[in-house]
Amino acid sequence: MAPTGQGSSIAVRTRYIPPAEPTLPALGLQITSLVDSYMLWIGVTGEPPETVQNAPRSGTLCRDWACAMPSGHTGPGPATSLFRSSGSDIALSMAQRLARRFRKQIFLSVDIPPAYLTAAEGSRILLEAEKGIVEMLKAIDLESAT
Repeated sequence: MAPTGQGSSIAVRTRYIPPAEPTLPALGLQITSLVDSYMLWIGVTGEPPETVQNAPRSGTLCRDWACAMPSGHTGPGPATSLFRSSGSDIALSMAQRLARRFRKQIFLSVDIPPAYLTAAEGSRILLEAEKGIVEMLKAIDLESAT
């Protein structure tokens, strides 16, 4: 999880999220830390943990991509889908929750094929994806505060 590009205002971190259950796929997560914003890609991966940095290259950036801003009040802030290839707004609602929680602009690409989302485990995969993102963003915020 060590960042690349240390010493600059941009850092890229990649993390392997192992499946929580044997029926779930592993996930790859890449976070690019920018000034007051995060660009995230999360997707299903067949890469082993030691080469998870290759997962985004074999994935799809624009399967479900959204941008959300933090709100100045308690409700969700402004957000928009940048690209969707499915009928769902998974990235949009997740980006809004992340922007509200971390008070930063969020660019989020969710690369989970529709076959996984329509399966019985679809909501479980999304829960594990969001949990993995939250854990890593908390660690980045903690690292930035020190």
